[in-house]
Amino acid sequence: MRLAATRWIARLAVLGTLLLAVLQAIAYSVEPLSTWWLELLQYVPYPAYLLPTLAAFALSFVLTRAWRFVAGLTVLLVMTVIMGLVWGHADKGVAPVRMMTFNIKAYLVDHGAGAFEPLAAEVARHDPDILVMQDAGELTQRRQRSPELAASVFAGRNVFAWGQYIIVSRLPLHGCRAGDMSYPGVRGDYLHCIVTAHGIEVDLFTAHLLSPRRGLNATRHEPVEGIDDWQQNFADRLVQAHELANGVAGLRRPTIVAGDLNASEASPVVRTLLARGLRDAFSSAGRGYGYTLGHALRLGFSFLRIDHILVSNEIGVADSFVGGAQASEHRPVIADLLLQRSR
Repeated sequence: MRLAATRWIARLAVLGTLLLAVLQAIAYSVEPLSTWWLELLQYVPYPAYLLPTLAAFALSFVLTRAWRFVAGLTVLLVMTVIMGLVWGHADKGVAPVRMMTFNIKAYLVDHGAGAFEPLAAEVARHDPDILVMQDAGELTQRRQRSPELAASVFAGRNVFAWGQYIIVSRLPLHGCRAGDMSYPGVRGDYLHCIVTAHGIEVDLFTAHLLSPRRGLNATRHEPVEGIDDWQQNFADRLVQAHELANGVAGLRRPTIVAGDLNASEASPVVRTLLARGLRDAFSSAGRGYGYTLGHALRLGFSFLRIDHILVSNEIGVADSFVGGAQASEHRPVIADLLLQRSR
């Protein structure tokens, strides 16, 4: 009798996790993910999906081989589609440029001796040709006060700083300006520069979209009232994405958009930019999950991919990967780009 009850529970667990995984996978593949609750699911830590499916898989061993097969497929579905596994394919081409985007949370640099060194070491480790930084306002101020501390990052490079942004490039920059991506009642900016590499001019954008943190916290602490805050947050980020996409639209040069977009690739926030003819560098040539945020939170590991390097189709991607977790609450994203892509 006890074995029969265990088998009944196992069947229910296998079918329940399969149904939820299939529905979630279908929802993630719908274009666009326009509902607030689908957007909210993007920020749930993956153990919330993975652990129940693993438990159901373990329970399936009291059932027949067919049930174990179904439970195994559910685990595979969660670990690939739902968790965002990427297995990209490297492009071929010439005119290589290494691009790096990094939300450095520069306010951390001003707290304690030696706080700048991990950041400098992370940048030196990857040695990008072009580095764009967000949340970097304090670093700009510190550079002015103590230029020797920032020499390893800025020395011998072309630098353009505006507000929270810094662009550091060993390649020539010109035409740098701030663009408007305000949302109702709040001013927001992105940066746009033209970079010349291998005799090719490239439009470079860096942006930091509104953080979903306030909306997520409101939803977690006040599930009913907080939904309004979350919906407004989602709407504001969509407004910013459309403004940034409008800035990209109509450009004739190869284009790079890099920064902390505070949304996954499946989100309509990012898809708004992809619809302008861009593609995600990590999805194109990266391997793995590419998570950039979460290691500084209570869970202690990265589980969100919200920092992106997007490129136009003229630009090839030879490789893309994420950096270390020591220097910031965000891991950097690095991409080896090819400005002359083989067809």
